[in-house]
Amino acid sequence: MSPAYRERPYRPRRRLKKGWKIFLGTLGLLVLITAVYTGVLIYRQLHVPGDVVEIPDWIEVRLLPRNDYSRPGDALTEVNGVVIHYVGNPGTSAAANRSYFANLARTHETYASSHFLVGLEGEIIQCVPLSEISYCSNSRNRDTIAIEVCHPDDTGEFSPETLESVERLTAWLCAQFDLDTSQVIRHYDVSGKICPKYYVEHEDAWADLLAGVEAAIPAFTQ
Repeated sequence: MSPAYRERPYRPRRRLKKGWKIFLGTLGLLVLITAVYTGVLIYRQLHVPGDVVEIPDWIEVRLLPRNDYSRPGDALTEVNGVVIHYVGNPGTSAAANRSYFANLARTHETYASSHFLVGLEGEIIQCVPLSEISYCSNSRNRDTIAIEVCHPDDTGEFSPETLESVERLTAWLCAQFDLDTSQVIRHYDVSGKICPKYYVEHEDAWADLLAGVEAAIPAFTQ
């Protein structure tokens, strides 16, 4: 044998024990899941549905100041419905109820707000951006737009001017977020609260309101 040749001694490969393989595989999977989940959260924060909605000029935009009690600023990452409420304070205006929401930042009395208020004369005020949640619909805050509606008396029935604006606003929202009237609901349908009172106690009136929304949707989809 040539003196220049040296045979390398045999060294067996060190193999990872089965337990370590399982551990490292699980760790890699957890890292991947965490990365995907974080990416989804970032995407949803950056692509909220209300960001691209242009507010029509028949809606007065008077956004609440950011605060923990009426406008927390949390992203509304999906819109699966519109919830109709009544203010429960007969004779009060949309502006007065908007002031009540704004003052919660100071009084800390409760957590309450809505995206829109519809007044006694049919005026509409936007209080919360469509890209953020409002504190109005309990478990459905995270995926619905809330409309609070003023009413002249204890029955909770909307005036003709108010009703017309509610139907118009709701139809516009349905068109913007590709909803149908089956996704227009009452606060009562979420939590069992008698709200909006008249339209819980009179199912025919609620059916008429939905029919008005249905009839108005085509004007916003053409």
